[in-house]
Amino acid sequence: MTDIVDELKWRGLIALSTDEDALRKAFADGPVTFYCGFDPTAPSLHLGNLVQILTMRRIQQAGNRPLGLVGGATGLIGDPKPNAERTLNAPEVVAQWVERLRAQIAPLLDFEGPNAAVMVNNLDWTQGMSAIEFLRDVGKHFRVNKMIGKEAVARRLESQEGISYTEFSYQILQGMDFLELYRRHGCTLQTGGSDQWGNLTSGTDLIHKVEPDAVVHALGTPLITKADGTKFGKTESGTVWLDPEMTTPYAFYQFWLNADDRDVSKFLRIFSFRSHAEIEELEQQTEERPQARAAQRALAEELTTLVHGADQTAAVVAASKALFGQGELAELDEKTLAASLAELPHVQVAELGPVVDLFAEVGLVASKSAARRTVKEGGAYVNNVKVAGEDAVPAKEDLIHGRWLVLRRGKKNLAAVEVTSA
Repeated sequence: MTDIVDELKWRGLIALSTDEDALRKAFADGPVTFYCGFDPTAPSLHLGNLVQILTMRRIQQAGNRPLGLVGGATGLIGDPKPNAERTLNAPEVVAQWVERLRAQIAPLLDFEGPNAAVMVNNLDWTQGMSAIEFLRDVGKHFRVNKMIGKEAVARRLESQEGISYTEFSYQILQGMDFLELYRRHGCTLQTGGSDQWGNLTSGTDLIHKVEPDAVVHALGTPLITKADGTKFGKTESGTVWLDPEMTTPYAFYQFWLNADDRDVSKFLRIFSFRSHAEIEELEQQTEERPQARAAQRALAEELTTLVHGADQTAAVVAASKALFGQGELAELDEKTLAASLAELPHVQVAELGPVVDLFAEVGLVASKSAARRTVKEGGAYVNNVKVAGEDAVPAKEDLIHGRWLVLRRGKKNLAAVEVTSA
């Protein structure tokens, strides 16, 4: 990779830059020390954060040095949301979340070698600072008329909710972060989402005022949109998190596997570490044989491996195949099976009943008579075994891990039954 700016542009990862030509020269003269910040406002990072982490990974792989900042201080304040004040979390909760986020970021960066990554926490340089020091040494460099022009602040000022002084001061804290990292680590670039542009440039502006000879940069990645108009990183069940307890590896895998053909090329370029040639080949396959979903499968396997590891990826791939009759359901571990069945229509029953009743109850068919027709036509399966008769009743021995039945109508319509006391 000879020019990281060109690489990021090819992947659609540059929306805004303070000076693209100057940034290109800085990379050429490199290495560049750069940072991206993540606030612990939840116990896990999500797919929007993953865009930033993987952008850091790309820039590091081009020979530059990343600083991963988890905001133990800014997480106590909260970046202004567009429409409402954030709920402030207790300091001990934020401290716990700091450690959880650090543990999610660390495996995706390289902490060895000449450009080894460093994790930092802005609480280190804020907790000992008095309010008077903050106002005199930092606050005096910010102009209120410019601060209220920042997009997030302006939108809140126009709303009935307004904005508290606490959240209004957030951009000052983020600006101070860049200044401190410039002084402590020689950091000259901050990256982040384009929706954070006002906060990113608060740092460059502050450094230019305090250190007039400094040359620093900000780079904003674009907001990811989906062709169907729904919000990226969301499913019907909610946000897609990186924590496996909040979004299972199976659900994470399925998110990418179910990507719209119109979006998968964009997702490949943003998230995949495959070469240009490999990505263009997958794009061509999507255009010529969309039903094969080759690009989606490649992306799902790569990202699930990156975030959750090869073993988890192998388990969810096996589960995906087994659900559709291409493997043994009984060989799946209980946790993976439970995660995969949670994504399907499912019901809980106290005891086993006739297959036709179960098909109707779980919604695979409209009625018991429709279930009987499905059985008669040879399209009903329990645990991938074709149901032989309309009066069939599953036995307790048929329950996978003593709990579940997997029902299938035809080739693709799946549902699950959990027996709570058998």
